[in-house]
Amino acid sequence: MTVLYRSRIGDIGPEVPDLLEGGVLIFFRAGVPAELAEVSVLHTPEIELPTPPGIGATVRIGAQRLAITAIGDKAWEKTIELGHLTLSLNGAATAERPGEICVAGASPADLAAALASGATLEVIAAG
Repeated sequence: MTVLYRSRIGDIGPEVPDLLEGGVLIFFRAGVPAELAEVSVLHTPEIELPTPPGIGATVRIGAQRLAITAIGDKAWEKTIELGHLTLSLNGAATAERPGEICVAGASPADLAAALASGATLEVIAAG
């Protein structure tokens, strides 16, 4: 199991539950401007490898596991540079936006329950 990215969840913005119900979960490295913090899960990275995950890689949030089904061509670059991940819970085979990571495997309610300060966010390589 190769962990490509590991981060510790901190604050959860007040608009995160509404976005999550709409099928989107946004992460930003702690320290972003307030307008971004309102819509984001803030986190502090511990491991940041430049190798991008492939289709079938796993995103783990607490005990919840999501399979990556598509990844935009700029998504991993934004993750490493800014700590910015946009997860679309649509299970799509093609990312519509360059910074998007499409995932499947958990409901918005399950993810909401997993989002807690101190929980771990990980991206684990396939295989």
